[in-house]
Amino acid sequence: MASSERCMKGDLSDFAVQMKKLVNSKEHSDLKFLLGSNRKTVYAHRCILSSRCAVFKAMFEEQNQNAKNSGADKDVPFVLSDMSPEIFLTMLEFIYTNCVHLSSKNAIDVLATALEYGLDDLKKLCSQYLVENLTVGNACDVLQAAVTYGQDDLKNKTVEFIEQNTVNVFKSKGFQEIGEEAMSTVLCSHLLQMDEMDLYRAVKEWATVNSVVMGKPVADIGKAVVKYIRLPLLSPEELSTLETENKKDGFIPVDSFAQAWRFHALKHPEKGNLLTQKRRGTNARDCHKYLESK
Repeated sequence: MASSERCMKGDLSDFAVQMKKLVNSKEHSDLKFLLGSNRKTVYAHRCILSSRCAVFKAMFEEQNQNAKNSGADKDVPFVLSDMSPEIFLTMLEFIYTNCVHLSSKNAIDVLATALEYGLDDLKKLCSQYLVENLTVGNACDVLQAAVTYGQDDLKNKTVEFIEQNTVNVFKSKGFQEIGEEAMSTVLCSHLLQMDEMDLYRAVKEWATVNSVVMGKPVADIGKAVVKYIRLPLLSPEELSTLETENKKDGFIPVDSFAQAWRFHALKHPEKGNLLTQKRRGTNARDCHKYLESK
């Protein structure tokens, strides 16, 4: 009877423990990095890094080629002055062991480094960790990272968390610190559990805080996001109040008010206009009887 070849796996956790001993080990290392402003020395092994990371492989090949062409020492340390030693060592831990220790303090920075060095599996682990550890306090930071680094799956799952915890997330410190693209992403959601007037107040406060920080008029700060406030959902009385308030700083464009008043005058929404779609948390108003049923 012919024998059947198969791969028999040993204790992978023990292998990871043993391999971790090589991280930043000077013994048998043939590579040195100088990291951060203090030039902290970190030792590594070319064969491991080049086999696990295409970016490192390209770096080493370029260094070898330059050494051949110029006669320079190919063992000159790599200087990465913008790299945090702690984040770099966390990345090395993954490269050597295929495991990584993440925390709320390092996960976003490790995600950014994984993207920079093309480590897709590390990126997935970072995203998984961030999703599994979403809180009211960090949701806006995670959303901002997802938007900044173009991580759509992480962005969508974070928005889902914000939809379920809208009021508390909007009260968090992180909410005041997100950028306009992240803010726009949130405001596009139909599932926010918050009334439109409260959403408007929160966005206005966000713009006011950032106008002070950036030294710009509040209308300039809110320009890209205020268009997602669904003014047609407000009652005529509320719209009148906002128009009066708006004369002070012009936070809401005149055209936005005109569109809302047109809805109230015609008593039916424009087809396909998302501004006339109620959100999950929208409080009932008499004017909503004219909205399209969704």
